[in-house]
Amino acid sequence: MDFIKTTEQDSKYNNLEQMSTSDLLNNINNEDKTVPLAIEKAIPQIEQLVDITVEKLKNGGRLFYMGAGTSGRLGIVDASECPPTFGVSHELVIGLIAGGDSAIRKAVEFAEDSKEQGWKDLQEYNISKNDVVIGIAASGTTPYVINTLKKCNDHNITTGCITCNKKSPLELTAQFPITVVVGPEFVTGSSRMKAGTAQKLVLNMISTSTMIKLGKVKGNKMVDMQLSNNKLVDRGEKMLVSELNIDKSKAKELLKKYGSVREVIKTFNND
Repeated sequence: MDFIKTTEQDSKYNNLEQMSTSDLLNNINNEDKTVPLAIEKAIPQIEQLVDITVEKLKNGGRLFYMGAGTSGRLGIVDASECPPTFGVSHELVIGLIAGGDSAIRKAVEFAEDSKEQGWKDLQEYNISKNDVVIGIAASGTTPYVINTLKKCNDHNITTGCITCNKKSPLELTAQFPITVVVGPEFVTGSSRMKAGTAQKLVLNMISTSTMIKLGKVKGNKMVDMQLSNNKLVDRGEKMLVSELNIDKSKAKELLKKYGSVREVIKTFNND
């Protein structure tokens, strides 16, 4: 099968500027509805990558996301949400973007075209064969990502990817590829839309299932979440009320004393 960049193919819609607001919104929504179905077909691939990631992290490894533009930003979002949600170190899941941190807010011209910078970025973190590197690129052709994964392969570092084009260079480079074929975008070539949505959903699946398998969830509760605002403190108190069958005031007292939901449950059950 030849490589066909479906994310760049012409939209099946035309004359968008002539559509009513209602038509624009409904057509975008109709396209978005197809994304979860496309992801469903890739679940076996996602499963393989999650299982190897869990294995590596249990043995002291880390998870790196690497991308450019929208893809890079999505990886950074997912990585940055792991510490507050699951109480893990900021050094466990790390997001890197072509062009550095300034590219999170503003596009850095030609940063994604560098074939060397991605490997240099990883070396700042003393990357090793204990780690997992997931390249994210809707097109599957981003040099910053592809060449970094090639270097990782050469150094026996586990590689995965999230892309939206079958037989792309990125899919063929990653040891554990995830390919979600969402097809042409509503606005031709605007891969921040369906492709970006697909990448975000897959990232949610990877990080959440990995953290659950690492023991960061009890039942269905985020018992290791950081109590960094009043909303989360209140959520923690409600968890304790439900889990330990105590009143809210007691839960508040215990949470203040021990600083985490897990520690309260652990201490309470050992008494």
